[in-house]
Amino acid sequence: MWGAGLKWMFLIIGTTIGAGYASGRELWQFFGHESGLAILLFALIFSLCCMVIMDISYRLQTSHYLPVLEEIVGSRLTGVFDVMILLYLFTTTIIMIAGSGATGQAFNFSYWWGIVVIAVALVLLFSKGVNGLININRLILPILLGGMLYILVMFTIDQELKLFSHWHEQRNWMAAFPFTALNILPLIAVLGAIGNKVYSRKEILIACLGSGISLGVISYIYNNSLIQIADEILLYEIPLFAILKHYPFEILVLMSILLWFAIFTTAASGMLGIASRMQEYFRKPLYLIVIGALFIMIPLTTFGFSTLIGIIYPIYGMLNLYVLARLLLYPIWNKLDNRK
Repeated sequence: MWGAGLKWMFLIIGTTIGAGYASGRELWQFFGHESGLAILLFALIFSLCCMVIMDISYRLQTSHYLPVLEEIVGSRLTGVFDVMILLYLFTTTIIMIAGSGATGQAFNFSYWWGIVVIAVALVLLFSKGVNGLININRLILPILLGGMLYILVMFTIDQELKLFSHWHEQRNWMAAFPFTALNILPLIAVLGAIGNKVYSRKEILIACLGSGISLGVISYIYNNSLIQIADEILLYEIPLFAILKHYPFEILVLMSILLWFAIFTTAASGMLGIASRMQEYFRKPLYLIVIGALFIMIPLTTFGFSTLIGIIYPIYGMLNLYVLARLLLYPIWNKLDNRK
């Protein structure tokens, strides 16, 4: 039970912590000053939404997200949101691939070397099917979370930062809703693909509470650190590097490797959602669908990492608020439907 629950927890976190989140760019886009309450609300709402999605996929024993989506938004809007999810997964996976290129540039490697490395890694991963993604998340995520927490706690101690000094200033609390909404669609796609691999609701409880608490704690400490370097963030494509400049080069290398793995796991989660959905039409192995998708995505990465995040993330965050509302109210209207 615990092993399975942690496995799904790492899948959820791996889907959420990507190039935008791990680099600090996504957190700064939505949170920043006066956002402590927003982050707490995000952790609570995120856990609840994950529970609803996983419970539906478990009950329906799904292998892709469409039945879960239909249950959440209703049959009349399923087609619209199906296209929306595919576009979302497509654009965010492009952002992850672009993030790999940006990480390579930080070490004076060619942008295209970073692109090629992640493309090859994705094809190799999906040659082993869905289990390849599950296994690599279980291996990488504990190291990634531990590394991020270590750096952020060390920065907090070294800079003598106070975690709760501005708790009475919470005007940005509404940011919790678009930020949570932004991260919901990929979770519907990924968790919808593993419903037939979940065997009990106890697994769901462990996975959803564990991921919500983990992301809430990391987000709060990370955001508090970014507030201290707010004047420097504009100078960095990846804000995390503004924190890492205070530490030896070896730590910069280690965290850059972990950042790349965060990018990779989220790109892989996006590809899983796309490939599992497209497999219904093309009846081809996952890795062949991934190769086809990469040929389309790679030329689009030239728009730039922070530019893509700055434009696409806020738009999708607002559009996804309807899905978020349906998820939060699902226990209520589902009971009403059952009574009717």
